[in-house]
Amino acid sequence: MSKPKKRKPERGCAPHLAEVLTFSAKSRRPLLSAILPVFFIMLALLAHPAGAQALTVEPLAVLHDLPRPAEARHRLELRVVVLHEAWSHDEIQAAVHEAARILGQCGIHGSRVDLLRVNAPQAQRHFDPPQSRQLARALDLPKPALFFTAGTRQLPAYDAVAYGRSNSRRSPELASTVWIAPGARDLGIVIAHELVHVLMDSGEHVATPGNLMAEDTTPGNTVLTAAQCGRITDAGSRQGLLRGVD
Repeated sequence: MSKPKKRKPERGCAPHLAEVLTFSAKSRRPLLSAILPVFFIMLALLAHPAGAQALTVEPLAVLHDLPRPAEARHRLELRVVVLHEAWSHDEIQAAVHEAARILGQCGIHGSRVDLLRVNAPQAQRHFDPPQSRQLARALDLPKPALFFTAGTRQLPAYDAVAYGRSNSRRSPELASTVWIAPGARDLGIVIAHELVHVLMDSGEHVATPGNLMAEDTTPGNTVLTAAQCGRITDAGSRQGLLRGVD
């Protein structure tokens, strides 16, 4: 792929580049899928030396009341991780509802969202690929997963970073995750835009005015074409990120 152009951090999403090294496609059994209702979960950071701070995972809410499209054909479940107090429950919930409405035009229903607060070591509260890999490995959440961070330490800095499978071959722990920094504007549109990158496993942007996958995430860019919806649902289903509606 061609070298990505740098954009203003406050408006851009990170480049989605296919990397060279291979990785195992065998998925691990999710550690938390059976125990999310537990109020507190303590997880040791295996990659850290003895005495390092453990992860504390606090389930905040389970959202089932997201907008359901008239012709729902695909079901999407999300895990949403809050890593910093800058993010409020209400702000995230409103943004997730907006993203669900946008994805609904493709017949995708956000059937469940698990909202979790994670108390992690300070180094892991920011998006920083080596540290974020350790965090994602320790949590081992079902995917896709959204992480609302304390900021980013990646350069160039972007307000949101999406990892599909093809751009996480060197860091498979990050596959099917989105990392969002404080200050991201039009948060619901950002979430929908980045989830499309994950579901399609593509970093493609379009130049069509009003399209969700335009390079800039703005209130005027929310439309997805029938062709885009086909790619999103086909690729998302193949990856196991979308499931059929019961």
